[in-house]
Amino acid sequence: DLFQCSRCRAQISITAGTIFASTKLSLTTWFLAIYLITQSKISVSALSLKRTIGVSYNTALLLKHKIQQAMKERDDSKPLDTEYIQVDDAYWGGKKRDGRRGRGATGKIPFVAAVSIGDKGHPLAIRFSQVTAFSKEAIKDWAQKHLTPKRNVVTDGLECFTAFQESGHEHIAIITGGGPQSVEMPEFRWVNTIIGNVKNSLHGTFHAISKKHFPRYLAEFCYRFNRR
Repeated sequence: DLFQCSRCRAQISITAGTIFASTKLSLTTWFLAIYLITQSKISVSALSLKRTIGVSYNTALLLKHKIQQAMKERDDSKPLDTEYIQVDDAYWGGKKRDGRRGRGATGKIPFVAAVSIGDKGHPLAIRFSQVTAFSKEAIKDWAQKHLTPKRNVVTDGLECFTAFQESGHEHIAIITGGGPQSVEMPEFRWVNTIIGNVKNSLHGTFHAISKKHFPRYLAEFCYRFNRR
């Protein structure tokens, strides 16, 4: 009994202040969950995680959200710092049969999609962040948090993106127009490609994602991409 108490105290001391704090699961179970979530090519659902590590669904969901949050905080602590950054507006979900389409469709979740481009024109890192709306205030806040100073930011002609210039960045606005041709422009090749990959990955794994937890699912994809 004394040995068991000493071991418990040692584990509490080690895990205090981490995502393992106050857990009743063994650390080996946590490490296996971390491995599965961070190393999978596609996102692992809570149901799949439950079956693999042998816990209840609610426990698997809690583990997943805690690990996703740690991934998000880790990536958010590292602003994009290459010379050129491709940025675009994107949306997730929304009702499909209420007569409203496009950016104004009911229930859509707006998020900023950004890709840092290396010297050879290849993507080095991505940052997808949910925003309240595509307003100048929201873009200024996003730029301050996720970009190092004086980047060259390439966007389309959306009015809110002028906030990049007001935030001290070199803003390159390209009017894309509408239609399929607008997403095939070379200036937005990588950001449009990765937006498509994110949406296909999430649609292929989950039936639905709540607005409350959506930033974590975006962060999970970004974390894996940035460490591929």
